[in-house]
Amino acid sequence: MQEKLKRILTEEQIEFTGENIIKLTTFMDLLQEWNKKMNLTAIESDEEIMYKHFLDSLLCLKVWDKWENKKIIDIGTGAGFPGIPLKIFEDSIKIDLLDSLNKRLVFLENVIENLSLTNVNVIHGRAEDYGKDIDYRQGYDLVLARAVANLPILLEFCLPFVKVGGHFIALKGPEVQEELTNSEKALETLGGKYVDSKSFSLMNGQHQRNIMIFEKIFDTPDKYPRKAGIPKKRPIIK
Repeated sequence: MQEKLKRILTEEQIEFTGENIIKLTTFMDLLQEWNKKMNLTAIESDEEIMYKHFLDSLLCLKVWDKWENKKIIDIGTGAGFPGIPLKIFEDSIKIDLLDSLNKRLVFLENVIENLSLTNVNVIHGRAEDYGKDIDYRQGYDLVLARAVANLPILLEFCLPFVKVGGHFIALKGPEVQEELTNSEKALETLGGKYVDSKSFSLMNGQHQRNIMIFEKIFDTPDKYPRKAGIPKKRPIIK
């Protein structure tokens, strides 16, 4: 399993250490073990976890190079993606893992302990609530989110956490151009600016990923994010 993982990372030109590999495989063992008793992920096979969870998360390293000592939050982290793999590879970061389902956070606390990860904090709650909290609002250099919602909604969830001059990285599926077009009003409203995106094709084209980068250029107005449920019901679109 470790050799397979090394091969996958080498093919994608992602540098790794022996410790990185050991921690990823330990993470995989824990994910598969806990998944038998609670629904953490529908992706269960070794190969799919390596590609669709681990490599998918680590592709962020190929689009962003300013990780050192950054304060980061992973919104809707689920079973810890992309936050945990990125922490394994970029140990200097301080990262918060936010999710609304407490059982996932119990799992993540176990992962953090087993992998001896430091400067990782789990937060139980919704982005709509914590985005209003003075202790979290506009307090992060970088915000991450993977497949949480349609982009205009996701921007309302995430941009309030980003400090001015900071960035938001969204891991999205293959069809993003329409979402980006529909996000123009949300960006103008919330203080964001689209910077760039990169596309990746994994597993012989079976898995497509677009990683999008946004910059925070002015303060998000106080009314955002709106109360839980409203962003999905009434997204900020033209």
